[in-house]
Amino acid sequence: MGSCFSFVACGNKCLEYSFSYSGLRSSTTDLGDGTVMHCWVPRTHVKTKPTLVLLHGIGANAMWQWNRFIDRFITRFNVYVPDLLFFGDSSTTRSERSESFQASCVMAVMEAHGVRTMSVAGLSYGGFVAYAMAAQFKEKVERVVLIGSGVSLEEKDMEEEGFLKVKSIEEAAEILFPQSPAMFRQLLRLSFYKPPSRIPSWFAKDFIHVMCSEHIQEKKDLVETLYKGRRVTDLTKISQPTLMIWGEEDQIFPVELGHRLKRHIGENIAKLVLLKKTGHAINEDSPKKMYKHINSFLVDDKVTQDHIKNATV
Repeated sequence: MGSCFSFVACGNKCLEYSFSYSGLRSSTTDLGDGTVMHCWVPRTHVKTKPTLVLLHGIGANAMWQWNRFIDRFITRFNVYVPDLLFFGDSSTTRSERSESFQASCVMAVMEAHGVRTMSVAGLSYGGFVAYAMAAQFKEKVERVVLIGSGVSLEEKDMEEEGFLKVKSIEEAAEILFPQSPAMFRQLLRLSFYKPPSRIPSWFAKDFIHVMCSEHIQEKKDLVETLYKGRRVTDLTKISQPTLMIWGEEDQIFPVELGHRLKRHIGENIAKLVLLKKTGHAINEDSPKKMYKHINSFLVDDKVTQDHIKNATV
């Protein structure tokens, strides 16, 4: 392999073509105050279709994490896939690092595109942002899907022996934003149920160079803000129907966090689905099952509930 060739950068270009071929286009919105948000938006927004916002997690970017689902979702929804701040082409000069600020920025993008109501699905960190959107914009967010997202995490969970694999925010950041092949392999071991057995150092270095070399301090700040002082009792209870999908073998956010969140927001509001032989990277470990449950929740369950509601009016 020539030194000037980047497999990961080439993969990015292929994914850009894939998103475009699916019917999406790249769009950048200047929100003012030094904040710019990039988002993949429908080439044509169909008013008769509901809207679905897909939020990525930490690691890679929105295209790498949602690519295999776009073709399926786009037949039923107006699909919007934003880059969260400090990922892809989204950034800000402001000092805010909370998921609440991320949520406000995503909603500002949706408003800029004239979208009034939507369902939101978030992978891992994206689920924190999806939850914040539901809490802050109750009238605009209709349904919520949280995929391996430890929203109910508390800072004290790090102190409990064996509950989390990491024991400090600094250690978590080092793994989530690897700067060496060894840490990249550690991230894969924690994320996948069956991680790749052999990762060439050249690929690990290429991935780090393309995906983990920009906004490192800002990304570490996002993680610190997420954990520091976090308590479930401070978490706003959302009222929208919520689906939580969890891998039974998740080593990043243990399954107990899903049960904890379900108890917090209410058994009649939240549904928890557990997937066997699945780790934290649910979109990679069990993509077919993940899509099946999301589609059933957003399409079939909603149709049934709307029918019952209309029949009782």
